[in-house]
Amino acid sequence: MSETQEKPVRGQVQSARQVARRAALDAQAKMREQRVEREKRLSARGVDVMVALGERDDMVRRCEQRAGEALRAMTTDEGLGLDEALQWCGEGLSRREAARLCALADEAAPGPEDSGD
Repeated sequence: MSETQEKPVRGQVQSARQVARRAALDAQAKMREQRVEREKRLSARGVDVMVALGERDDMVRRCEQRAGEALRAMTTDEGLGLDEALQWCGEGLSRREAARLCALADEAAPGPEDSGD
């Protein structure tokens, strides 16, 4: 074989390698971009989860405080004992849970320094 016949073959091999290398690098760059976009989506969804749970916890706390305030009104304003107040509430509320709710209401109640007097 002559030198002139070998040069075009080498050039074609080199060109094919460059094309293949470029194709692989382009594919990898596309994969990296997709990975970054996925991580952004996952990050945003993780924040959404934690915000929703925080809102839920706040809502539960406020509802439990209202329940405790109502129990406290039954026992303080109406003069009922806790057991009698529980009878008015129906089944499903234990004495222990009622005491916990009353304690929440006591924590949330404004103290003398909070009343502005």
